[in-house]
Amino acid sequence: MANRNVAANSPLERASLASLDQRLAVAKRCSHEGVMAGAKAAVVATIATAIPTFASVRMLPWAKANLNHTAQALIISTVAGAAYFIVADKTVLATARKNSFNRPSNA
Repeated sequence: MANRNVAANSPLERASLASLDQRLAVAKRCSHEGVMAGAKAAVVATIATAIPTFASVRMLPWAKANLNHTAQALIISTVAGAAYFIVADKTVLATARKNSFNRPSNA
């Protein structure tokens, strides 16, 4: 039992725990950047989709007859959701790739 406590406090294990904490912090920052970029893209996509959708419903007879409020909301929210997930995924992958190449040396 005593050997197990000594091994838990060894410098090698403390270094690996510090490395694990550092990697966790980098992962949190990476995911936060992805969320923020995705949210910005979703806002832009919402505005870019809402304007033509609402304009077409007012001006085009087919759209006026066939696109009720639910359909309009579905069109806009689908585009916003897709923009969010695409941009967030690309941002997380790009940040992770950048961080994997820029690892600090342990020497």
